[in-house]
Amino acid sequence: MAELKRYYQGTGRRKTAVARVRLFPGSGEVVVNGRSIAEFFGGRELLHAIVRSPLEVTGMLDAFNILVKVRGGGDSGQAQAVRHGIARALVDSDETLRPALRHAGFMTRDPRMKERKTPGFRRARKKKQFTKR
Repeated sequence: MAELKRYYQGTGRRKTAVARVRLFPGSGEVVVNGRSIAEFFGGRELLHAIVRSPLEVTGMLDAFNILVKVRGGGDSGQAQAVRHGIARALVDSDETLRPALRHAGFMTRDPRMKERKTPGFRRARKKKQFTKR
């Protein structure tokens, strides 16, 4: 007999942001670092939509209360890390959701990172200005 878990969890990453996500059965409330999602991400509706997108794809907007701890990176990277974590936690709760989330692209960790500074250059690829005379 399968045990009922108290919560489902997933870890999401993007750039340097890492999000630890827990899904509790509930009414759809999202808490990020102890604050509501509107308070944490401000009035930026795009970031709210990014965070909610795995729930919309699976039709579970009001099925879970979500508790998130996120650190590192900027606003956009953190929102995408939370999205990745929510998708992984949803799969932890119900394995049949995996194909829909994978098709939407939420299960893949985006590997793009900032390129390191190259010695002799100003940044990773910007060269010093060339003077002919």
